Amino acid sequence: MSRTITPQALKERIEKEKNILVLDVRRDADYEADKEMIPGAVRHNPEQVDQWVQEIPRDKDVVVYCIRGGSVSNSVVDKLLAAGVSVRYIEGGWEAWKKSGQE
Repeated sequence: MSRTITPQALKERIEKEKNILVLDVRRDADYEADKEMIPGAVRHNPEQVDQWVQEIPRDKDVVVYCIRGGSVSNSVVDKLLAAGVSVRYIEGGWEAWKKSGQE
């Protein structure tokens, strides 16, 4: 499985499937600047990933996003993969999601 997913592909998966979990892992400052989230997403602080990683279900496909789909998303994906979670991140992060016109 690819490490990334496009905003459009995620939107299609959300519409068709129920077995997907979207995690907003933007840093606190980025989240505070824009509290809007992908519908159905769950917020988790990326700096506390070691504290919440075990709460993530292993029977769902997980998609994470940060502000631009860079180092924050990659570090969270690495931790979740190491814990046995099937996970990807949104290419371009929250900014790409908004620019693509997703709701």
